[in-house]
Amino acid sequence: MDKIERKGIAFEPEELKEFDKIIKKKGYKNRSEAIRCIIRKELVEDKSENPEKNMAATLTIVYSHHEHNVQHELTHIQHYHPNLIRSSLHVHMDEHNCLEVLVLEGKVKNIKKLADAIITAKGVKHGKLVLSAI
Repeated sequence: MDKIERKGIAFEPEELKEFDKIIKKKGYKNRSEAIRCIIRKELVEDKSENPEKNMAATLTIVYSHHEHNVQHELTHIQHYHPNLIRSSLHVHMDEHNCLEVLVLEGKVKNIKKLADAIITAKGVKHGKLVLSAI
């Protein structure tokens, strides 16, 4: 950081007590570090609301590979979005379930459209999209 600006923040005593518990639990070194982290999280959240913004993301899904055509459907969806998918990881969790993580980059609207298509594919048990600032 080139320059740090110091600002004061007012807390209710009980809020500060609860915040300090969170800081300790999560392992922040101090209140400033925790507050900066919260602000960065909000800034990323704000960017993710702009459909035209370029962002990075991970999409994690769990599916049953026994579900009829699920692997074929997921591969089909992914092949239509090669410009968004930067990398993928496939893990066999047990004899029935697979976990896939896709690393994505592109416009928010395109990332969300791809994530929705994959998460709603028949056989997908769970999916979560996490957007990150580039």
